Amino acid sequence: MLQPISWIAAAIGVCIAAFYYVLNLRETAKNRRAATSNNVQQLFLTEEWQQRFLDVMSMQWKDFDDFKKKYDSSVNPQSYVKRNSLLVQYDNVGRQYRSGVVDLDAFGSVSAYALVLAWLKFKPIIEGYRGLEYPRDSFSDFEYIAEALEKRLKDKDPAFMKNIDSISWAKSLDQ
Repeated sequence: MLQPISWIAAAIGVCIAAFYYVLNLRETAKNRRAATSNNVQQLFLTEEWQQRFLDVMSMQWKDFDDFKKKYDSSVNPQSYVKRNSLLVQYDNVGRQYRSGVVDLDAFGSVSAYALVLAWLKFKPIIEGYRGLEYPRDSFSDFEYIAEALEKRLKDKDPAFMKNIDSISWAKSLDQ
């Protein structure tokens, strides 16, 4: 009689331990995701990042050929460094979002508008370089997160896309 009771007690103990282990794993994953999202947020709040963003977004061009004449790495290495560091960072965040490491809401609360504006401005340039000097899938993670954030912004604020035209530094065409 005591032996079956001890087996049941042992089985219950194993079940409780397994349940606790699963809860602990979930909490650890949640904490890692929050920490990573926080680290990503902090990057986009620095004065250096804000200055780089404004420098890159103030670039003006008429079309892809005009862009290459003014800002291509062979012509203007300094602008390439600023632009590429911004685009690569956004691509990295997109990769982290795609893999579930970064929370879209947490990141979006800090930099959603800026990321979407940067994507809309540089999309024709990135597409122009794809297959020429960049691999065909270059900046695809940037594109992925930009589209997700753009959809979320449109849902929250339907006038958002109309307002983009009034943001002078977001425009890519010379006036």
